[in-house]
Amino acid sequence: MIMTRYIQINPADNVAVALCPLTKGMIIELNGMRVELKEDIATGHKIALKDFAQGEMVIKYGFPISHTVVEVKKGCLLDDKRMKTNLSGLDTYTYTPKFEEQTFTNEERTFKGYLRPNGEAGIRNEIWIIPTVGCVNGVANQLAEELRKETECKGIDSIIAFPHNYGCSQLGDDHENTRKILRDMVLHPNAGAVLVVGLGCENNQPDAFREFVGEYDPARVRFLVSQRVDDEIEEGMKLLREMYAIAKEDKRRDVPLSKLRIGLKCGGSDGLSGITANPLLGVFSDYIVAQGGATILTEVPEMFGAETLLMNRCRDEEIFNLTVRMINDFKNYFIRNDQPIYENPSPGNKAGGISTLEEKSLGCTQKSGSSIVEDVLEYGERVTKNGLNLLSAPGNDLVASTALAAAGCHVVLFTTGRGTPFGTFVPTVKVSTNTALYNQKRSWIDFNAGSLVEGESMESLSRRFIDYIIEVASGRLALNEEKGYREIAIFKHGVTL
Repeated sequence: MIMTRYIQINPADNVAVALCPLTKGMIIELNGMRVELKEDIATGHKIALKDFAQGEMVIKYGFPISHTVVEVKKGCLLDDKRMKTNLSGLDTYTYTPKFEEQTFTNEERTFKGYLRPNGEAGIRNEIWIIPTVGCVNGVANQLAEELRKETECKGIDSIIAFPHNYGCSQLGDDHENTRKILRDMVLHPNAGAVLVVGLGCENNQPDAFREFVGEYDPARVRFLVSQRVDDEIEEGMKLLREMYAIAKEDKRRDVPLSKLRIGLKCGGSDGLSGITANPLLGVFSDYIVAQGGATILTEVPEMFGAETLLMNRCRDEEIFNLTVRMINDFKNYFIRNDQPIYENPSPGNKAGGISTLEEKSLGCTQKSGSSIVEDVLEYGERVTKNGLNLLSAPGNDLVASTALAAAGCHVVLFTTGRGTPFGTFVPTVKVSTNTALYNQKRSWIDFNAGSLVEGESMESLSRRFIDYIIEVASGRLALNEEKGYREIAIFKHGVTL
């Protein structure tokens, strides 16, 4: 049952947000103000709390999110047809540090994980088969199927192949992006063993890739070059049997939460995202940071318009400069390709009540909580610092989730107001912004944040969520794992030969 039917998020806002469908003629009351609705207002959409002249600023979250392009009367809908972004071109930035006092303390809690010989911890003990090139996707899939049949996955969590389309006919950054993501997968602690399957003639040469991987455990990471053997399935199975015998002996044990690496990801957002699910992830991020762990925020284009909030939380001027470079590099990426920088939000976002990129970004960045930004990672770079990190990656859900996992995240937290079944190569927990979606897509959505507008307090909701994620880290399957929805997507933005 909806306890509150509408909300003014910040006292400075000149709009309210409908938390359920509202009908024309209804009277809403906020801070001593009475507003009669002139139109039906759908869930997540904005209500004008004043008469707007053309060109007036629309304020939400306490910040301008757009200007009106037509006159809008008090009580009317404010959507993408009646307002327009204030953003244009490149910006200049000044470091103005603003840090908030943190309320969480280290509770010294643990999860049941797998300690690896190099000191890292995994939350899964899986066997992965990773192709160096798309040409051997079929081989990788067949090997995974054969090993599953032979072992029934006894003693391990899963056996998975991760096909992709790349590894050859790529140049420059695209080639390096492929190498980096595949390297990061090979080294990920959620894998108890990895078989890298190459062809032999690809651009991503297996021998060169082996050197690129750097230090690894040769007992748990093996390489197969298909063109160099008579029967790649037979030879691959020999290697897999040897690694399986090792991996199946791994056992879960108590591991401190300081070992956890959590990815913060926003899916198809609606107007409730910045009210429910994203603030929940922000609280959770602050909690994990307080435990000594790491959280990673990405989707750089969905920071545009709210980037200064992150910049002002940078540890020092060096981290600030890295953040500025990350933002401007992505803006220049759009410019180089003759594309508008601010062509966002998506049609699904607009249908859910998000009208401009500023509005989307102010909601999305709430996933980062209020912790200090400790580091900025390039695409394909692995996390090395505890605390809040920023990662350079696009807003595309598949690419961004893969990038978070590759950076070392054990779990990707994926908020959504529209719903998606997708999962990347680590557990991908879907958090709904509204209860209706949770009830409709129980096979997709792992956790419902919609209860936050139905009477549940953030303290209660966040505690339930903390306990749930510890359960996932300790072996409870996310729905994408149960369904077998596990994919990788690599960032491509150049020439294919």
